[in-house]
Amino acid sequence: MPEGPEIRRVADQLEAAIVGQPLTDAWFAFPELKTYESSLIGQQVDAIETRGKALLTHFSNGLTLYSHNQLYGIWRIVPSGTQPESKRQLRVRLTTAEQAILLYSASDIELLNAETLATHPFLNRIGPDVLNAALTVEEVKQRLLSPRFCRRQFSGLLLDQAFLAGLGNYLRVEILWLAKLLPQHRAQSLTEEQLTAFSEALLSVPRHAYRMRGTMKKYHAEAAFRFEVFHRQGKECRRCGTLIEKGVLSSRPFYWCPGCQI
Repeated sequence: MPEGPEIRRVADQLEAAIVGQPLTDAWFAFPELKTYESSLIGQQVDAIETRGKALLTHFSNGLTLYSHNQLYGIWRIVPSGTQPESKRQLRVRLTTAEQAILLYSASDIELLNAETLATHPFLNRIGPDVLNAALTVEEVKQRLLSPRFCRRQFSGLLLDQAFLAGLGNYLRVEILWLAKLLPQHRAQSLTEEQLTAFSEALLSVPRHAYRMRGTMKKYHAEAAFRFEVFHRQGKECRRCGTLIEKGVLSSRPFYWCPGCQI
């Protein structure tokens, strides 16, 4: 499943394609959403927000399209009047004079007003978004030390969207490597120095992945995102030279350096 940085990059592309342009057509596959189609024509998409792995498309009439791609959902941008051949099931099509955005295969789709958006069960259950620029290291540290999270092992905590939204498996692996910690650690057992380093890594790794993942390294040789341990089993750790190992944690593949993660 794509993680927060990948979802945000998709949202950026969708915004560039459609925001601020009147909709000439709106189409939904699900019968319960059909009644909204005519009310969206002539409206604009004001913004496309991400909260963790959920995407919120805000329309100028106050409605918001909530979608969660889960494992199989995928967005496409195409010229207006065209629809690519695909074996996937089209769920949403929003069209302007120039371009259209298409959502395939997703099943978790709703149209919300201000009240239902504010009380949405998933959005109220997840924690702060790691890509939210207003979220600080100190706030993350306080969250780690809260009674709700301080006794939980990091192996599961970093996959729990109620802790911080947008994290996933590759981010879990890279964050723990950067902080020199093992997944069995708990916040309550860390030193102040470890706690600070871990809190910083929880924000810096996903934010760097959002900014740089997918950029061409020959143009961004120093800044381009690269995996330090993820999918690098049997290769040398770039920090200490020990061979990276692979295992399974929380039913997901896990990678770590036994030399410098202690």
